[in-house]
Amino acid sequence: MFKKLMLVATASAALIALFSVAKVNPTDTNAVSATQMQNQAMPATKQLETVVLGAGCFWGAEKRYAAIPGVLDAVSGYADGKGIAPRYEVITQAKYRQDPNNFAEVVQVTFNPTVVSLETLLQKYFETHDPTQLNRQGNDIGTQYRSTILTTTVQQQATAERVKAQYQSLLTLAGYGEITTKIKTLSEFYPAEDYHQDYLVKNPDGYCPDHSTGVKFQAQPEKPATDNSALMQGKHIVVINAEDYCPYCEKFKKDVSNQYQGQIPMHQRLASELNGLSLKTPTFATPTILFLENGTEVFGHQGYLNRDEFYHALGRWQLGDSEAFNVAFDEGTDGRFCKQYEIFKNTPDGVFVDKLSGAPLFDTRDRFDSGTGWLSFTNTVKDAVIEKADNRYGMQRVEIRSKSSGIHLGHVFPDGPNGMPRYCINATVLDFVPRTQLK
Repeated sequence: MFKKLMLVATASAALIALFSVAKVNPTDTNAVSATQMQNQAMPATKQLETVVLGAGCFWGAEKRYAAIPGVLDAVSGYADGKGIAPRYEVITQAKYRQDPNNFAEVVQVTFNPTVVSLETLLQKYFETHDPTQLNRQGNDIGTQYRSTILTTTVQQQATAERVKAQYQSLLTLAGYGEITTKIKTLSEFYPAEDYHQDYLVKNPDGYCPDHSTGVKFQAQPEKPATDNSALMQGKHIVVINAEDYCPYCEKFKKDVSNQYQGQIPMHQRLASELNGLSLKTPTFATPTILFLENGTEVFGHQGYLNRDEFYHALGRWQLGDSEAFNVAFDEGTDGRFCKQYEIFKNTPDGVFVDKLSGAPLFDTRDRFDSGTGWLSFTNTVKDAVIEKADNRYGMQRVEIRSKSSGIHLGHVFPDGPNGMPRYCINATVLDFVPRTQLK
């Protein structure tokens, strides 16, 4: 977990020694004490410090702290409890949910104060959760999610109290209540189980909770209200992203939104930029995907959706109970000489695109009349489709699917003109774009 080890290359040996001790098994009674942490780090370099922070679920907190320049390591773990085993399967039991002696989910942060001060680190800590919530963060409820700062030196204690007081003043001005964060001296820290470490890296299919108040230590210039008037008419897709880095947001962009070219416009927003919209789904999770019609939510999903999940949901909304949906998601087949075929068989010059993703699939220059009653092409747009074996109904065929959305398009046969393939494609899952309108 040495994400920024190059910052202190000269102290690498000391760091290896430090963290080889700190990564104890949570069932081990030899927990790492505050004194041990400081004594291990300081002889090798007077620059390193350790503080332990609790701000709700440790998965997202660990990722946020690790991304701060000057932080060498962030370790998820448990602290500030007694009479209970410091293990995840224990502290999450319902009977301990309101137990004041329960262990808190925390992150042990090791940092170089010559690169990032404790004051700056604690400012980030307060800004990235809601410290006014008692024993909870959003939907995560229980004493394990309490807000706490566990210090390892007297100087850290004083700094923490000062930063807390500063943030309380800012929160009060913004209309928030009292900070519930407890500042205490660290007794012992128990590293969490291995599967909790770098959890967001190991588990990319999820969301990053954002419970921050939006109150910053340094006043930000007031942004003008986002103009959402375009979202008040017709159908729109809104993807809510994080204010800061969110691996699930980046993954959704990579897997879905960066390639999306569909006829329903897709918009990127922050949770603070949703003014005027009528929403039902809470917006604290990022990403959150919303389908809107005339400014009102008709579908909402908190967290990452993979390509197939996104397009299935979009298909339900966009296509409804139709022949097109049956073709796209149930591997159905258009009726011969269907209405859409009659429209598309003689279009002007252009391309046929995926009805959901908008990705180009076939070119009119490759179209020919096979006499079958289905659209036929001798070729596809390069890298636009996926071919896979289809042995259903006692036949051996090659199925064609859209690479961008995964929807079923038809089949390819070896009986095209002049020995070329014949791509036999359902018209209902396509849209037509004249070449003059291509981007």
